[in-house]
Amino acid sequence: MVEDGLMARRSSRPRRTAALALTDVSPCPCGLPAGYGECCGRFHSGAERAPTAELLMRSRYSAFVARDAAYLLGTWHPSTRPARLELDPGMEWSGLEIVDTTDGTLFHTTGTVTFKARYRHHGNRGELCERSSFERVDGAWLYVDGTFLE
Repeated sequence: MVEDGLMARRSSRPRRTAALALTDVSPCPCGLPAGYGECCGRFHSGAERAPTAELLMRSRYSAFVARDAAYLLGTWHPSTRPARLELDPGMEWSGLEIVDTTDGTLFHTTGTVTFKARYRHHGNRGELCERSSFERVDGAWLYVDGTFLE
């Protein structure tokens, strides 16, 4: 089973991490021009579900920024979802670029999103590139797994 590439670790014990303070008017971490509340915040709050695989990918990236493990687990396909999720407190996400999408719209049941995510881990800069797979289950898009790319 492949873990979500955004540096989550499975753990037998939960670890508390400080969440990024996002407000409705904060710029959304996913990079779209809307404020957090109109963009990924509406998905994180449960007010709406992401209508496409790409928007789910963006909202999951923003959840990593905000260290919202509950949202990440809730949007993970049950067949690959870990029992617990430990987010690395030394990881600081600094930007998301969507490279490609295949399917993943209202008219599909599966889709892929290829992305690059920039980060700083304990002061060292890096970039993660992954092709993530998504499946729509009962109308909700869920993250299935991902393949790391170079």
